[in-house]
Amino acid sequence: MIGIRPFAAIMLVPLMAGCKVGPNYKRPVVVTPDQYRGVAPDLSNPTGTQPFAEMQWETVFQDEALRALIKEALANNYDMQIAASRILQAQAVVGITRANQLPNVSGSGGVNYQRNAIIPNGPTLDSLSIQLNYIVDFWGKYRRATEAARAQLLATTYARYVVQTTLISDVAVAYFQLRQFDDQLDYAQKNVAADNDILRLNTIKYQGGDSAITDVYQANLLLQQSQAQVISSQQSIAQSENQISILLGRNPGPISRGLNLVDQPHLATVPTGLPSALLERRPDVRQSEEALVAANANVGVAKAAFFPQISLTGQFGAQSTALTSFLQGPATVWSLGGEVLQPLYAGGAITSAYNLAWAQRTETELIYKQTVLNAFGDVANSLVGYNQARLFRMKLEEQTNTYEETARLANVRFSGGVTSFLEVLVTQQQYFTSELALAQAWNAEMQNYVQLYQALGGGWQP
Repeated sequence: MIGIRPFAAIMLVPLMAGCKVGPNYKRPVVVTPDQYRGVAPDLSNPTGTQPFAEMQWETVFQDEALRALIKEALANNYDMQIAASRILQAQAVVGITRANQLPNVSGSGGVNYQRNAIIPNGPTLDSLSIQLNYIVDFWGKYRRATEAARAQLLATTYARYVVQTTLISDVAVAYFQLRQFDDQLDYAQKNVAADNDILRLNTIKYQGGDSAITDVYQANLLLQQSQAQVISSQQSIAQSENQISILLGRNPGPISRGLNLVDQPHLATVPTGLPSALLERRPDVRQSEEALVAANANVGVAKAAFFPQISLTGQFGAQSTALTSFLQGPATVWSLGGEVLQPLYAGGAITSAYNLAWAQRTETELIYKQTVLNAFGDVANSLVGYNQARLFRMKLEEQTNTYEETARLANVRFSGGVTSFLEVLVTQQQYFTSELALAQAWNAEMQNYVQLYQALGGGWQP
């Protein structure tokens, strides 16, 4: 009979000689541009300048009220909590999968009380035993499965960072939009006050016979336009506050404000860094790559099904009529055994499973390449969006200043009797519309700034 130590040595031989079938992972080759479209080569990463994506979000957003909102969202947002829960689930899956690589040890015990007509005073037998079952992972099936589970855990972790960067962006975008509506409400309320004065003066002139009734109607039109904008802005403000409240994980309610939209600090020229760094900076790209690692490992799991399964079993036990005699004498038994199971015919199921694993891996690789391509597209679009939005806002500022001066001169001309109130009406409407458009342009510039930060992979640290 083979001793326990020699048999244990025999068990270690397959483990030491075992291999992992299936392909080892290698990152697919993707075409990386030398520079992002929309940025000059000498401005992509100036010497001594930290890339935009590597800046902490607290540095990018310097409005204290906005910082407080983002911190609250990161702590209480339900999407963040759900993502954290999924990480715990993935960790548990890794533990379950890795357990298949280890022996399964169980114990049993029992009492057998024997009495019959022939032996009225039969013995009471006590028994204890330990069983060991172990499937030798000679072909790496369970190691590949564990590799896939760990990759899925990393993918889930990166998915949480995707949620985090998206949440930071959503809160900032919603906050800047709220500040736009605040500015538009302020413009509208100031116009309501000014239009009330104009209406009052035109009414006095009409009653004194110095102007026509049409001047009163036209002044009333200006007032009604401003009042309608006040109502619209108040609605938009309440809805934006509700949107931000939901992002913060709280019931709809008021939101604290900080800096005005025009006072928000932001970089005129954004140091984008090198495009090759985007593969490591973007959490969605990292998530997609880990999904590919998992799919690649699953090919090895499917391939291992073609090969024999080697299982080892062992048992050690004792049976006695008295507890004091356990583990002594001939009542102690042990056994060791091995089995090889080779699939011979499964109706093509094993081959189909292997083909499925390869097809899924191919799909996942294509998704990874598409994710990388979309990432470069996001950066290019955000760059042109931010640069052009900034230029557009500057031009609207010039236009608004021109309309303001035109409206002022029209009022002077009307007060001096040089022109009709129609000129005042037209210039005031143009000035008011330009003010509203300028607030929207400031918001568009800041939104593109936020989107560029997210597109470059900002908001988390790898």
